[in-house]
Amino acid sequence: MVRKSRPIIPNEFKARYHKILGDENKVFLRYCVKPLKKSIRLNPLKNDVRETRRRLEYEYGWKLKQVPWYENGYWVQNEDVKEGVVGNTLEHFLGYYYVQEAASMIPPVVLDPKPHEIVLDLSAAPGSKTTQMCEMMNNKGTIVANDNDLIRIKALRFNLEKLGCMNVVVTREDGRKFGDMSLKFDKVLLDAPCSSEGTIRKDWKVLSRWSVSVIKSLSGLQKKLILAGFDALKEGGVMVYSTCTLSPEENEEVVDFLLQNRDNVKIEEITVKGLRYHEGIEEWNGKSYSSDVKKIARIYPQDNDTEGFVVAKIRKVG
Repeated sequence: MVRKSRPIIPNEFKARYHKILGDENKVFLRYCVKPLKKSIRLNPLKNDVRETRRRLEYEYGWKLKQVPWYENGYWVQNEDVKEGVVGNTLEHFLGYYYVQEAASMIPPVVLDPKPHEIVLDLSAAPGSKTTQMCEMMNNKGTIVANDNDLIRIKALRFNLEKLGCMNVVVTREDGRKFGDMSLKFDKVLLDAPCSSEGTIRKDWKVLSRWSVSVIKSLSGLQKKLILAGFDALKEGGVMVYSTCTLSPEENEEVVDFLLQNRDNVKIEEITVKGLRYHEGIEEWNGKSYSSDVKKIARIYPQDNDTEGFVVAKIRKVG
């Protein structure tokens, strides 16, 4: 994608991240306007990944480098291979691989779904992480993939079918209602609707929509969703809460809200091979959060040359 000019970053945005990052804010802002590396996820459910990789490297001339934290994730290193080309091959049409940002692969890795488990993907569409979890579960067990938007559900169904995902039940429901249902899950992924600050490198329009009022509104929704997701867990179960935004109101404040409203919550350390990240923030704009939020992984664009992401691993204890 050719960009004619650099984006205008709001001064309020710059000030917020200078407050969080200090001198490192200069590096952060520089990465925010740096073109994003192209990345794909090879899909063993449709074709042997070694054969797919061979075809991409030898027939298309792509230079692939493995993403450290996911064995089937690869960066396409060729500068002359445009993003549109990566998503316009026969192999992509057949579902042999899926175009997915490398940082987006992290939440399923942290959740680590197993083939025998029942998993809830609370805000699933368009299905990047759902299809990755199908792959990790080898199409066994069950995934309930939920979204409340019919148009997004159409995209979800399309991707599930294209990638050969057979262990998924798609539901259209308000995610806030799952906590009141009788069915309980071994694991829950809540990749929450958010202000998308971490995706600036891919879509500069995010900056034109960005505001603190939007962040605060989304934080209110996220707090209701995290309670519902946690209540839908079996005892001993694990939930991953993630966003592609970096605002504390949508991350630490949401996890702290869960800690304040449920007694049986344990925030666990995140250890992912090859992943660099910053720890969570205990204080923001006059608010103090539980010290447990330090275990949250803040993945800034400069940490691994990816999008920005925030990931928390949460267990329901007895």
